[in-house]
Amino acid sequence: MSSDRRADRRPQWTLRRKLVVAVVLLLTVVSLAIGLTGELFIRRTLITQVNAQLQDAYNRSQHSPGGPGGHNPYCANNDLSFALPPGLGQGAVGVNHGLGVVLDKNVCPQQLDPDQVATLATVLPNGQAVTISVPHLGDYQVISNGDNLIGLPLDQVDHTLNSVNIALLVIAAAGLVVAATAGAVIIRAALRPLDRVAATATRVGELPLDRGEVALSVRVPDQDTDPRTEVGKVGAALNRMLGHVASALNVRQESETRVRQFVADASHELRTPLASIRGYAELAGRYSDRVPPDVSHAMRRIQSESTRMTSLVEELLLLARLDAGRPLASEPVDLSRLVVDAVSDARVTSRDHKWQLEIPGEPVAVLGDAQALHQVLLNLLGNARAHTPAGTTVVTGIGNGVPGEVVLTVADDGPGIPVALQPEVFERFARGDGSRSRASGGTGLGLSIVAAIVTAHGGEVALDSRPGRTVFTVRLTAAAQ
Repeated sequence: MSSDRRADRRPQWTLRRKLVVAVVLLLTVVSLAIGLTGELFIRRTLITQVNAQLQDAYNRSQHSPGGPGGHNPYCANNDLSFALPPGLGQGAVGVNHGLGVVLDKNVCPQQLDPDQVATLATVLPNGQAVTISVPHLGDYQVISNGDNLIGLPLDQVDHTLNSVNIALLVIAAAGLVVAATAGAVIIRAALRPLDRVAATATRVGELPLDRGEVALSVRVPDQDTDPRTEVGKVGAALNRMLGHVASALNVRQESETRVRQFVADASHELRTPLASIRGYAELAGRYSDRVPPDVSHAMRRIQSESTRMTSLVEELLLLARLDAGRPLASEPVDLSRLVVDAVSDARVTSRDHKWQLEIPGEPVAVLGDAQALHQVLLNLLGNARAHTPAGTTVVTGIGNGVPGEVVLTVADDGPGIPVALQPEVFERFARGDGSRSRASGGTGLGLSIVAAIVTAHGGEVALDSRPGRTVFTVRLTAAAQ
């Protein structure tokens, strides 16, 4: 679990950023490889040139062994010049029969110290150029035949390589900046079709596909459905999927429309026979003293069940009208008066509950349909009465939410609604005990009617429940003062 949380906190890179970084890293590796290869090649070339110069000087020294060197009339110690052949420049070293000299910046011979001579004496006398580091002088290419040794400094080679490396670094850095900028532009242009496909998917995701009639006309543009490209394959697949979804939504909508129409027609047709049944039952009840007791009991049950069935039919008709999208009235409604009337009716209906009011002293008005909002109050209070034991306190309050909003709450201190049931309390025929027959005679439509009416008003209804505290919160649009 903790590793999952750490993974979630990691910054997520977009595909565009990943591609740009990958291109820059690839170019960096290539630049380093080219730089290293170039440095090795240049070093090898320069050392080859130094070796050629060294071999030439060595050959000249062999043709005139022990002869006079390059005498410089301005040098104080020309007597040391015999250790080196003429024509060598600053930094050249030579050892002749144990005497070691080095040419200074004025190309004058200077005697080497014993440590330097000892270091040069370690070179094998095989006439092959080798690299050696001379104390306090640096790296040299030297050739020795035992009695005679000549060496040329590599400081110019190192200086040239350093200059080349700096130039390569500057060029590589500038190239990487240009490549990153150009790569970002090119990749952004290349991924623009993918952005359009994603935008299409986002628009589809924002559509209310879970309810009502949906016209799923959103599609990926034809330019982004070319099957010869990767993005085109994704776009074409998305269009095919959207076509299947649109067909399924149409089938679902047609099915729901038929069911709703059937429910509305059946409910409407049932109202007349139910009214007749109730009428005849009430008429028979007037002569209950003239019929046997069991018949009188049966007539009372018929009257009770017909009343319950009439309530169910009326609720189904109301839901059918709301499902059909019939507009409700939108006019200022005194919500305070509706709350007072509904709570007063609840006190008369259920005297074993404690009914309380928490409303402002001034009237609070909302925009809506007075009859429908009264139904919301009756259903919420009836739900509290039916699902809480005697002695429960039910508090109905009115408050303010965000500007332009009125908040209606119905709270009780009953046992609460089970957590497993809370996500579906506003669904139709949702029952707290999972049964279709209850002593309270509920239909399971009360809270779904509340949700449908509040939604039709452009408001929201929410539930917060735990043992000892259950609150239904309804948010409505306030009427202009």
